[in-house]
Amino acid sequence: MAQVARALWPVRYALAWRLGGRLPPGLPAHSRAGFAGAAGGRGPAATARKGSPRLLGAAALALGGVLGLYHTARWHLRAQHLRAQCPAAQLSLSSRLQLTLYQYKTCPFCSKVRAFLDFHALPYQVVEVNPVRRAEIKFSSYRKVPILLAQEGESLQQLNDSSVIISALKTYLVSGQPLEDIITYYPPMKAVNDQGKEVTEFCNKYWLMLDEKEAQHLYGGKEARTEEMKWRQWADDWLVHLISPNVYRTPAEALASFDYIVREGKFGAVEGAVAKYMGAAAMYFISKRLKSRHHLQDDVREDLYEAADKWVAAVGKDRPFMGGQKPNLADLAVYGVLRVMEGLEAFDDLMRHTRIQPWYLRVEKAIAEAPQ
Repeated sequence: MAQVARALWPVRYALAWRLGGRLPPGLPAHSRAGFAGAAGGRGPAATARKGSPRLLGAAALALGGVLGLYHTARWHLRAQHLRAQCPAAQLSLSSRLQLTLYQYKTCPFCSKVRAFLDFHALPYQVVEVNPVRRAEIKFSSYRKVPILLAQEGESLQQLNDSSVIISALKTYLVSGQPLEDIITYYPPMKAVNDQGKEVTEFCNKYWLMLDEKEAQHLYGGKEARTEEMKWRQWADDWLVHLISPNVYRTPAEALASFDYIVREGKFGAVEGAVAKYMGAAAMYFISKRLKSRHHLQDDVREDLYEAADKWVAAVGKDRPFMGGQKPNLADLAVYGVLRVMEGLEAFDDLMRHTRIQPWYLRVEKAIAEAPQ
């Protein structure tokens, strides 16, 4: 049952570490720059792992940086060529995409992607994945969610990692470049961390591949772009790891959380009953280990409250959103992560004991009012 819970809440992502520190969730490499045809994250470790983990990790990071620079330079040339070809009467970009999102509804990373898609009025189909059998994603060697399939004409692309999905689609909407080309700007790199575990990270995952004119139009200045990237990463590196310890804080909260998970998820009758009770018990104890791993306070609510107030302070009093008059990608990321707690005691406490509720309701309203 702990496996079920890890699939639904961000427990499994909390185990990934940077070389010498923490990193956002690592993903297996794919045959097209980390997307279609993933190589799978559960296979045996590479033979290189028998050597020095630190040396291999450093070499992988250096190679990843070179690849990132190469793809960025190639993008500048390709983008100029594409914009010269685009006809004025081109169909709207969103209408050219057919999107299918494979998800667990209660997964914060999946919620981030849904918030982005809804705010940008991108139509998509949802396939709820059974967290035990995961038969719905048997087509993919990549076994985590979210997975987004994007059909653009004859081209079908598989996108993984919530932040890469969002960055790639936003780049597509702003620049008009083919999605098939955009995804090559986010190449994966593998490394071996200090625990001897192979991890995969994507270059440029918080960066939108825009030229200077497009970036200026979208952001208005470099400071806004840097701020957005910083807080998107904060949502992945810190905020998401506060969810599980808070929703499983007590036995009663753990049971309520699994009741919600079973209702919203895709379970058979027997699976649901087993998951609700055995899963709740397992995750109550696992949440205690998570508290220690992330060096949280004895009362993990305090960490959640501090994170919320830190975010509100960063948004400030002079603008409704971090993005100014409308939510930017950081607003949508933070909202998406917090939204998975709605209906639970942790969410009610968060709204009552912090200053985040006005901002939260503004984002909720902006998404609801997005043109369909």
